[in-house]
Amino acid sequence: MLHLALRMAAHRITALLAVACAVLGGAALITTTGVLAESGLRSQLPPGRLGGADVVVAAEQEFHPSGDLPIALPERATVPARLVDRLAALPGVTAAVGDIGFPAALLDGRGRPVPVAQDPATAGHGWSSTRLLSGARVEGRAPSGAKTVAVDAAAADAAGLAVGDRVRVVANGRPAAAYRVSALVDAPGADGGVWFADGTAAALAGRGAGGEGPRAGTVDLVGLRAADGAGERVADAVRAEVAGTGLRVTTGADRGEAVAPGVGSARSLLILLAGSLGGIVLLITGFVVAGALGVTIAGQRRDLALTRAVGATPRQIRRLAAAQSTVVAALALVPGVAVGYLLAGRFRELLADRDVLPSELPLTVSPLPALATLLLVAAAVQLSARCAAWRTSRMPATEAVAESRSEPRTPSRARTTAGLLLILGACALSVVPLLSRTVLGASVTSVAGIVAAIGLAMSGPALVRSAGEAVVRRLRPGVAAPTWLALSNVRAYALRLSGVVSPLAMGVVFVLTYTLTQTTVLAATSDDTRTGTLAQYELTAPALGGLPDGTLSAVRDVPGVRAAAPAGTTTVVWEYDELGEPAAESASAMILAPDARGVVDLGVTDGGLDRLTGATVAVSAEAARTRDAGLGKRVRLVLGDGARVDARVVAVYDRGLGFGPVVLSRELAAGHTTTGLDQRALVRTDGTREAGRALAALAADRPGLAVASTAPDATGADAPPEVWVNLAVVVVLLGYLLLSIANKLVAATAQRRAEIAALRLVGTTPRQVRAMMRREAAVIAAAALVSGLLLSAVPLALLGQGFLGHPWPAGPPWLLPAVAATVALTSYLTIELPTRHALRTPPADALRTG
Repeated sequence: MLHLALRMAAHRITALLAVACAVLGGAALITTTGVLAESGLRSQLPPGRLGGADVVVAAEQEFHPSGDLPIALPERATVPARLVDRLAALPGVTAAVGDIGFPAALLDGRGRPVPVAQDPATAGHGWSSTRLLSGARVEGRAPSGAKTVAVDAAAADAAGLAVGDRVRVVANGRPAAAYRVSALVDAPGADGGVWFADGTAAALAGRGAGGEGPRAGTVDLVGLRAADGAGERVADAVRAEVAGTGLRVTTGADRGEAVAPGVGSARSLLILLAGSLGGIVLLITGFVVAGALGVTIAGQRRDLALTRAVGATPRQIRRLAAAQSTVVAALALVPGVAVGYLLAGRFRELLADRDVLPSELPLTVSPLPALATLLLVAAAVQLSARCAAWRTSRMPATEAVAESRSEPRTPSRARTTAGLLLILGACALSVVPLLSRTVLGASVTSVAGIVAAIGLAMSGPALVRSAGEAVVRRLRPGVAAPTWLALSNVRAYALRLSGVVSPLAMGVVFVLTYTLTQTTVLAATSDDTRTGTLAQYELTAPALGGLPDGTLSAVRDVPGVRAAAPAGTTTVVWEYDELGEPAAESASAMILAPDARGVVDLGVTDGGLDRLTGATVAVSAEAARTRDAGLGKRVRLVLGDGARVDARVVAVYDRGLGFGPVVLSRELAAGHTTTGLDQRALVRTDGTREAGRALAALAADRPGLAVASTAPDATGADAPPEVWVNLAVVVVLLGYLLLSIANKLVAATAQRRAEIAALRLVGTTPRQVRAMMRREAAVIAAAALVSGLLLSAVPLALLGQGFLGHPWPAGPPWLLPAVAATVALTSYLTIELPTRHALRTPPADALRTG
C-alpha cells in the first residue's frame, strides 16, 4: 500500500505541495502555541539576588480557584519577621536573613535619578540581604549608621561615586537625604540596589517591630544558607516548621519566583495567550489542511476510481489516500516544527520589547510541543484525507470511474444543511457583544466569523451552483465565448470553485473580524477613558518607585489647579457564584480616594464616589448585573497580595471598559500593595497655559517627578501592548492563510491541464483560454469578497452597536481596500501563472499525461 501511495504521489507533486505547505505552516503555528503554553507552566526566572540562598521562604503568590489554573498575585505578600529567628535555630542553617524591599533611588549632582535596579519600587534593602547574593564582591565596609549606604557598583560608576563620597537618596517616598557611601557591591546576576543598615532599612520601609504601619513586623521573604550537603535536609525541616501557615518553601530553580511576584502574572499571561491563540490556530490549520487535501484527492479521483475498479476495497482506497497524504505531511512536519520553535523565540522577544514579559523570563524548550504537534497534525491529515476519499471509495466501481471526470450532480444535502446551520449559529454567537460589553464578549466576534466561514465551506457547493445557474440563465445571446465558458465552469464545477472561494473568504473574514474587533474595543476603551478623565495632567515618579510624600499637597497649592487626587492600579481576584457554581476572575482594579470625583467621571449611575472610604468598592454596571453586585451588596475579593476582604458596593458606574470592573477605596488597598506609595496624581486645572507651566515647574523642581498630559496619543503609541501582540498574530496567521490559499489555487489550476488541452483541440485559442481563466479569477475574487463581507457584516455590526452605539466598527479606512486588492491579486496571479505554464505544453502531451 505504501509503495502504491508513493507512486501516486509522484504523479501529483504540484497538488501535494499545497498539502506540504499547509502542514508546514500549521505545524509551525501549533508548535509556537505549544512552546508558549509550556513556558507559561514551567518557565523559571534566574534566582538573581537570591542566588546565594539555598532555601527561600515566602508567602504564596497565587490564588487557586476550584477546578482552574492558578491566578498570579503580583503584589508582594509578607512573612512575619519573628519567623527568621525560628528558622535560624534549625540544624544545618548557617544564616537566616529576613529580606525587605522598598522604593529607593540615587540622585546625581543635578538632582536626576540614577537607575540602581530594574524595578525602583524594590531597590532598597537591608545590608543583611547581601548574604543572599551569589559571588558578591564588596569594596568597603557595611553601612553602620543611619546615614550610610552601600551602592551597586554599576550604579556607582554611572553616578561617578566612590567609597566615602556623599550621595542624596530618595527612600520610600521620603524627601531626599544625604548619605555617605560606605561600600560598593558587585554581584553578577543580581538586579543591583541600595543597601542600608538593617535597622535603618526597617524604619524606612515601615517594617520595624514597634512600628504602626500596616506591614510593621514583617519581611518580604526569608532566605536561608545551609551547611555544605545539608540543603535538602534543611528544606525538609523548614517545610515541617511552616506547615499549615500558607508559606511556600522553594529551592533550586524555583527561587526565581520569590524575587519578583509579578513574574507569576507574566507566566499566567503566556498561558492565556496560548489558550486564546490555540483555538484560532487549530481552526485555521484544520480548515487549510482539509482544503488542500480536498483539492489533492479531487485531482486523483480517476486514479482512485480505477484502483477501485480493479478490485480495491473501499477501506483500501481510504487507506491509500491517507497513506500518501501522511508521507507528504511527515516530510513537512520536521521543518515546520523547527520553524515553530524559532517563531516562538521571536514572539517572546516581541512580548519582552512591549514590556508584556520580563526580559529575563526564558522560554521552556522541550520535545513536548513537537510531540503534540505531530499527533494533532497527523490526526488532522488522516481524518481529512479519508473524508475527501469517502465518496469515491463508497461508490460502485463503474459509477466511480464514470464520475471521476466530473462532479456530483447535486451537492450533499447533509453537508449543505450542516453548513447553513453553522452560519446561523455564527449569527447567534454574534449577539454576545450586545449582552456583554467586555473584552471577552468582543472576542466572540472573530470566533463567530471563522465559524461562519467554515459553514460557507460546507454549504459553498450548493450556493455556488445555485448562483451559477441563476447567472447562466440570464446571459444574453451573443455573450463572449470566454465569459460563457467561465460561467459554465462555475455552474458545472461548483465543488471545485467553492474549494478555492472558501479559504479566500475565510481570509477576508479573519482579517476583518480579528483586526476590527481589536480596533473597536480600543476605540470604545479610549472613548470611555477620554470622556471619563476630567484631569488634564498626571504626575508620576517612575524612577522613584512612587510619588514622594507631600507631592499632592504641593500640587494643590499650584495656582490654577482645581482638583488633584491620588490614583493607582492593582490586581484583584473577584469571587462570585455563576449558575450556582463558585467562580473567580482576575481583573485590574483602580485605587481611588473620595476626592477622585473631581478628576474622573466614571459615569456613576447609582451611589457616589464620595462614599469610597473604608472597606468599600465601586463596580461597573456590567459586573453588577452579571454578578449580583448592585448598590449596597457585599462582594468577596482577594487583593493583590492574597488578602481576602469583604467589601460593600457604594457606587455603580457605566464606563467599565475604560476603568475596569472594580475600583477600590484607598483605605481598602492600604497595606496590600508592594510599595504602599501612590503611583500617580491626576490633576485638573482651569485650562490655562499658566497652570500647565506651573505644574511643569513644580515637576522640574522636585527630583524624579514627571508631568504628562492625559490626552490619548493620536498616533496610537500609547495603545496597550496587547493590541500590538494581537496585530502581530494577525499578520502571521494571514501570511499562513495567503500562502496556503495561493498553493491551493495553483494546484487546482495545474490539475486542469487536460481540460485546457481539450479546449485547445476543439479550436479554442490560447488567448481565449487566458480570457476564460481571467474571468474565472474575477468570479473567484468577487465571490470571496462578497461572501467574506456578508459573513463579517453581522458580527461587526453587532459589535459596533454594543460597544460604540452604532452598527459599524471602528478601524482604519484603508483596511477594506487593502483586503480587496490582496484577494484580487492573489486570485489573478495564482490562476494566470499556472494557466500560462499549461499553455506551453502541446495539447496531445497534456492529455496523455493529465
